[in-house]
Amino acid sequence: MRTLKYVIKRILLMIMTYVIIMTICFVLIKMLPLPAVREMGKDINLILAKREAMGYNKPILVQYFLFWKNLLLYGDFGLGEQMYVGQDVMKIMLQKIPYSVTVNLYSILIAVPLGIMFGIYAALKKNKWQDHFISTLVMVFISVPSFVYAFVVQYFLCFKTGWFSLTAASRETTPFISLAMFKSMFPAVISMAFSTIAGLCRFTRAELAEVLTSDYLLLARTKGLTKRQAIIRHAMRNAMVPILPMILGEFIGILGGSLIIEKIFSIPGIGALFLTSIGLRDYNFFMALNMFYTLIGLVGNLIVDLSYGFIDPRIKMGER
Repeated sequence: MRTLKYVIKRILLMIMTYVIIMTICFVLIKMLPLPAVREMGKDINLILAKREAMGYNKPILVQYFLFWKNLLLYGDFGLGEQMYVGQDVMKIMLQKIPYSVTVNLYSILIAVPLGIMFGIYAALKKNKWQDHFISTLVMVFISVPSFVYAFVVQYFLCFKTGWFSLTAASRETTPFISLAMFKSMFPAVISMAFSTIAGLCRFTRAELAEVLTSDYLLLARTKGLTKRQAIIRHAMRNAMVPILPMILGEFIGILGGSLIIEKIFSIPGIGALFLTSIGLRDYNFFMALNMFYTLIGLVGNLIVDLSYGFIDPRIKMGER
């Protein structure tokens, strides 16, 4: 009962936080000058009519009420004004999401096993040259922004060797689930995987190294278990308790895409769409994508937080 009350409380707090963030974003963006409608023939009348329906000429509070009304009752974010002119915002987003999900999923499936494997190896070789070498690489990959890797990958794998194309293939010319599509996305996948590998490696190494020096592991050895048995049966199981929620959070975040990487490799996902909407000041796309990214972040944090109690029964949610 106490756990249920805690979960309900967290969900209500998440909803309140979400509404506050969206309110601030809506008010701030409405304070900017309204962008002019591009000369797109018959689409001008359509956009102007949509603006009228959404109360663009009314006070901000009225616009805010109409925004939530259209969204909650009709699922309507409006029409594109500066890009995809006259097209439904939600429809365009649904077309873009599969690209972001695919490239993120490939990246995670590569990064998670490698990150955990290198972290375990570094912990087992603690304070040896292997540990120092891996830890140095981890610090480098964590410190350097991902777009720097993207340019390096583009230069060596795409430009110098010519093994991969500079940009991802289009779904219109290449089957979405195919080896050709994976190959075209591979440079972006690798660029995104570096930081995830480094983060998981550092976290796994720290957790496992701490467990390996614990008293109960020494007790397991004195009872006759070999080093390998003690590590597999006890050390790995306890070290994975804080690591699994981190992996879960990575999988939840696959919907979010990567803003910079998608733009660099011309992947037509929602990350590139978000950056373009900011540059062109397409308010409808910006609000829709901002709501999308904020919701993913809040839901992801909630699920990761709640997962600790299910992964480790010793953690009692709602206890003081």
